[in-house]
Amino acid sequence: MKSLRYIAAYGEETISQVAKIIEQKKLTKLLLSRYEKSHTITTDKALYEYTMALKNEYLKKSQPLSKVIYDNKIHIIHDALGLHTYVRRVQGAKIKSKNEIRVGGIFKNTPLEFLRMIVVHELAHLKEKEHNKAFYKLCTYMEPNYGQYEFDMRLYMIHLEMFGKVWK
Repeated sequence: MKSLRYIAAYGEETISQVAKIIEQKKLTKLLLSRYEKSHTITTDKALYEYTMALKNEYLKKSQPLSKVIYDNKIHIIHDALGLHTYVRRVQGAKIKSKNEIRVGGIFKNTPLEFLRMIVVHELAHLKEKEHNKAFYKLCTYMEPNYGQYEFDMRLYMIHLEMFGKVWK
């Protein structure tokens, strides 16, 4: 199944279990049993405030953020869920740098746990640029259920591709 690409890095047993859940038409029920409703952080301003609250709680001394927005093009263009960009520009005799976080627009209508997982992931890139052990340790520090939320979000991506949205 092409849609199972979102869990391709998991073991054969996990992939087989997910395929069985899909075959039995239980994926929607599984997601709704774990996550009842969508969050209410639907504007760029609210997303910025939410992200800054997390940043100020866990990464006070990290580089500042200049922009945090929802971006409807991310999933289509980059096949990603969120992006962290670091831009350096020369302005006169000074070098200005900006950190931006862009979250895929599809996360406007998902449970708060999925949004938190994406924001935590992108914030972790302020300290750790690579997806290495230190990066995932930082993600788990900021969100102890990071791994479960990431897996469930991947199940949602499968659902989205095969059946459409779960939460309105």
